[in-house]
Amino acid sequence: MEIDQATAAALGFPKLKYAWVERERRWLCREIPTDRIRETVTITDLYVTGSRLRLREAISLDGGPPMRRLTRKADVDAATRLLTSIYLPDAEFALLSGLPGRVLKKTRHRLEAPAGVTMSIDRFEGPLQGLILAEAEFETAEALAAFPMPAFAVREVTDDPRYRGGTLVVEGLPSEA
Repeated sequence: MEIDQATAAALGFPKLKYAWVERERRWLCREIPTDRIRETVTITDLYVTGSRLRLREAISLDGGPPMRRLTRKADVDAATRLLTSIYLPDAEFALLSGLPGRVLKKTRHRLEAPAGVTMSIDRFEGPLQGLILAEAEFETAEALAAFPMPAFAVREVTDDPRYRGGTLVVEGLPSEA
């Protein structure tokens, strides 16, 4: 799907050149395919109240410096969104972490995946404990459409807004999860 400038502007991105397109599908899972894990990070997200902003800290369990960034997302459709991010130094992250919002914590396992696909599986913590979601990001709309449901997935939830991070952090675990 190509995104025209008018659509981007309507979503709050007046200059499309500063945003990128994320094409993603999500699946509900019962287990994590441990044999496919290539990296694990802990993620703490602050969904800033009254905005489309998310402040994220990701810490690799393999070591290395934390990744801290502020991201703004806007959905074009259930599988396509526009994003822009700013990577933050410690002092700016600390300042912004005081903003009002709701916190979501999860452990993300990045998985081995075919070329052109980035795949991960998240195990949520706190009020969302027990929820396991896989997601795959694609370089093209064609790759997104052609990708089969992973064998370790139970069902696809891409079109179910209850399984988006911003909704989960506010409304909690969907009843049939």
